[in-house]
Amino acid sequence: MKKLDNKVVFITGGASGLGRASAVAAAHEGAQVVIADLPNSDHQAALDEVKAAGAEGWFVPLDVTDPANIRQAVAATVEKFGRLDVALNNAGIGEGFFSFLETSEESFRRILDVNLTGVFVCMKYELAQFVKQGGGVIVNMSSLAGLKGAPGLSAYVAAKHGVLGLTKTAALEFARRNVRVNALCPYYIDTPLLKDAPPDQRQQMVAASPMKRLGRADEVAKAFIYLASDDSSYTNGTQLVIDSGVIS
Repeated sequence: MKKLDNKVVFITGGASGLGRASAVAAAHEGAQVVIADLPNSDHQAALDEVKAAGAEGWFVPLDVTDPANIRQAVAATVEKFGRLDVALNNAGIGEGFFSFLETSEESFRRILDVNLTGVFVCMKYELAQFVKQGGGVIVNMSSLAGLKGAPGLSAYVAAKHGVLGLTKTAALEFARRNVRVNALCPYYIDTPLLKDAPPDQRQQMVAASPMKRLGRADEVAKAFIYLASDDSSYTNGTQLVIDSGVIS
């Protein structure tokens, strides 16, 4: 039996990067996969990969800065599949490296709107559905930047610390309702988000890794499967660090 047989898995930002890798991994484990992403995202390619893995995939347009759109996306998922079992709140944006004094208020708000408030609103509607149906699992995508500071990334660090706070609070509030909430904290992973990083910055990222390489998206996806499945049935309110030992 596969680890997510007959589970309905809802993944924000599922069209690329870590979300796409997680969608394909869930498909291999028997899930029905909902890819929730922006209308202009490359979602068809992601759906094709899900189908090639032998699973049913479905796309729902989603802008995580629009609460009404989030509510509609969750409701549409439940209407189509009858339930929601696992949610991966992965949608997020990066930012350039700017000092505190160089970071604009507009940029700071934008990062928090997508990476923190978007996660909160997604969790709100996912949790409401889980309470209604008697249980479910949430996995939030935080970052190593949710556990430590990172010069030049004030908004991103603030958002990812906040995601861990939401994770821990929801885990405590809903633990007796058959709901588990955990988070992933990866180091720099070789995804499209890093494609525009200057070569010297990539070299610094690699140099800081004890394994002397960036992580792979499939390595994070495997960690997602662990937290999403019954393999982690007594794991709640914590974070799984995927960093090759950076903070050891």
